[in-house]
Amino acid sequence: MEKDLIGRGALCGAIAGLLTFLFGRIFAEPYIQKAIDYETGRHAAQELLHHAAGEHEHAELFSRTVQANIGMGVGMIAFGLGMGVLFALVYTVCLGRVGRLGPRSLALLVAAAGFVGLYLAPFLRYPANPPAVGEAETISERTSMYLLMVLCSVVFLALAVWLGQRLSARFGNWNASLLAAAAFVVAIGIVMAALPSFGLPGNGQAGATATETPLPLVDDQGVIRYPGFPADVLFYFRLYSLAGQLVLWTAIGLLFAPMADRLLGRAAGYRADRTPAQA
Repeated sequence: MEKDLIGRGALCGAIAGLLTFLFGRIFAEPYIQKAIDYETGRHAAQELLHHAAGEHEHAELFSRTVQANIGMGVGMIAFGLGMGVLFALVYTVCLGRVGRLGPRSLALLVAAAGFVGLYLAPFLRYPANPPAVGEAETISERTSMYLLMVLCSVVFLALAVWLGQRLSARFGNWNASLLAAAAFVVAIGIVMAALPSFGLPGNGQAGATATETPLPLVDDQGVIRYPGFPADVLFYFRLYSLAGQLVLWTAIGLLFAPMADRLLGRAAGYRADRTPAQA
């Protein structure tokens, strides 16, 4: 039974990954290209300023290459497959342990938890960045903080489920769920406030005001020689990154739900049809 559920989860994840790739290729890719064009233009303007100032050395541009369509597609399908397997494992663990939920309802709830725990909560603290946004020297530290945020989010989500189960007998399922959700929000909010922000040195910002979005490039006289990073490009890139993950987890939940329902229904019918003598 567990192997069958994991196999179906892997299939659903691969299909969801393909759908997410198609969504990103249509909606997010144009803004990625705009960000790369901005980075190229800013680098050229920076070169001119260095040359005018008589400087012969400059910071090397952090290279970014646009992957081929086939590369992005294969990568997204592989990622979706991995998330599908993880989803199925969590589903198998939760089956029969989180109240009287049907196979379909449980699938949708696990998918929602995966979206919130693995992406939404970490995204709120460290959102996705397009090319030209972010400092190359802080990649390692930013990655570590992001993974810590993911770990805290998953652990707090699991504890929230446990807390909801403990409180349901006293407050009822609805109130217990609200209390557990509130506890999760408070706990993850504390972690968000405690984790550091990252900023570009040239922006002259620190602490809570730090930002990795490039400000306008100015010369020694304070004249703007190249504009700051376009706000609409940043907004839509992050919007479609968030929407892409929503597509992934929604597709996994919706595809897996009927498969699990049929599989578990057949298994239950088989057990019910067996007589004591046959057992």
